[in-house]
Amino acid sequence: MTTLYNTDILRLAATVPFQQRLDSPMASVEKRSPICGSRVTIDVNLDEEGRVGELGMLVRACALGQASSALLAEHVVGRTPKEIAAASDALAAWLAGGDTPPDWPRLELFTPALPHSARHASIRLAFEAAAEAAAQAATHRREFAG
Repeated sequence: MTTLYNTDILRLAATVPFQQRLDSPMASVEKRSPICGSRVTIDVNLDEEGRVGELGMLVRACALGQASSALLAEHVVGRTPKEIAAASDALAAWLAGGDTPPDWPRLELFTPALPHSARHASIRLAFEAAAEAAAQAATHRREFAG
């Protein structure tokens, strides 16, 4: 059995990229875990093609929340709001008992957390905030485009 707070999780938690808020984001969303108090704020700007072009984050979370935020940040630029929402939904389903991890690089690192449902909310925070922020940014972009 693999430990919950293993070396890979702790290493990721210590290397969260984009740890600076954007000056003028198209959208900004904060999510908080009521169980542990972890907070993640995501700022998003979309590019001309409607994909994430810029990301800003403020992560005040446990090691699992920080590691999840790091994995999100490593691979979110260039993704569409729809792709981010699908990843967020798939992560929630997997944590709730689904068979396979979502199609997002390295999320299988959270396999040791599967039996620890009290930890699931902090793992989902960054993905939920990014999905909501990207959707809001897409709406913002459409409103100002036409």
